[in-house]
Amino acid sequence: METNIPTFSRTDSMKFFKTLNTRVNNYFKENNIQKTGNWKLHLKTIVMFALFLTPYFLILTLDLPFWGHILLSIVIGVGMAGVGMNVMHDGNHGSYSSKQWLNKIMGGSIYILAGNVYNWQVQHNVLHHTYTNIPGHDEDLEAGRIMRFSKTADWKYFHKFQHYYSVFLYGLLTFNWCLTTDFKQMYSYLKRKLSYGEPSSSKILWTTLIITKIIYFSIWLVIPMLLGIAWWQVLIGFVVMHYTAGLILSIIFQLAHIIEDTTTPEPNNEGEIENTWAIHQLFTTVNFAPKNWLVNWYTGGLNHQIEHHIFPHISHIHYGKIAEIVKQTAQECNLPYYEYKTMTAAVVSHFRHLKELGQKPALA
Repeated sequence: METNIPTFSRTDSMKFFKTLNTRVNNYFKENNIQKTGNWKLHLKTIVMFALFLTPYFLILTLDLPFWGHILLSIVIGVGMAGVGMNVMHDGNHGSYSSKQWLNKIMGGSIYILAGNVYNWQVQHNVLHHTYTNIPGHDEDLEAGRIMRFSKTADWKYFHKFQHYYSVFLYGLLTFNWCLTTDFKQMYSYLKRKLSYGEPSSSKILWTTLIITKIIYFSIWLVIPMLLGIAWWQVLIGFVVMHYTAGLILSIIFQLAHIIEDTTTPEPNNEGEIENTWAIHQLFTTVNFAPKNWLVNWYTGGLNHQIEHHIFPHISHIHYGKIAEIVKQTAQECNLPYYEYKTMTAAVVSHFRHLKELGQKPALA
């Protein structure tokens, strides 16, 4: 990752963000509602945790055939992704509740999802939300050498097949979190002195990471084995659970930014990005399936990624309502508002874009 931090233009002759922010604030004021979550989010939290944890306890208490164990492991993966997108995500953005202690508890659910609060807040809240789609600064564009997510990334001969093999790699996302990514990120972020909110000491952060990892592996691997489930069955179920969750999360994340319409802008010679931060979000972010109630409900509003990126401190349960305000304001300012009507159309566009990025630059 590059160390020279880019800056954003301060020139907004159309006053896009000022106008939009006023309109959105007026919406909440006029309707007398808070920007954080409400009973709808609280009810969804119960449903998502039930989907995530109920199959786990069934596996521990019932004498299941192998196929039943695998089926329930898939359900756990679906619930794991659901908790991450709906509960943990809002919690770590401070949008789940007006009470910060409740945000911390819900954000802390990441510890049983294989992740780490500190790493997530730095990588997602700071790097991704601030420097969206900027090569060398947004780590969501980084995939080692095996994937090519931008035209500025180095090209390798195997990238021409990435639209085929990517789907197999996407399922490894959360598996990598629990094994290697958290340790690598913490070492890197502490070395670079990155933080979100009030910084904690490195000793506390490393101790928290190690203890929570021990607890995590105890819950998902040690306890099932101690209760008599065959070690190989536990390991296969663990992999199936993670692969299911990783595939869901990766696809949802990629549809928002690695898609045909979005750009991956780089700073000029003075280190400045062409647009203001808010306008930059419109060029680098996409919505999909905005009218699909199931996608809206299950993805925690991540299909309304434009609204989320411009207003990350507003709970996702409000995105459907403020989307029309954002869309109208963007159109009035002659700015883009990228939107795919269906999830299928977005998926097709993503893999088509991967194929394009996989071509040898001289031939692209």
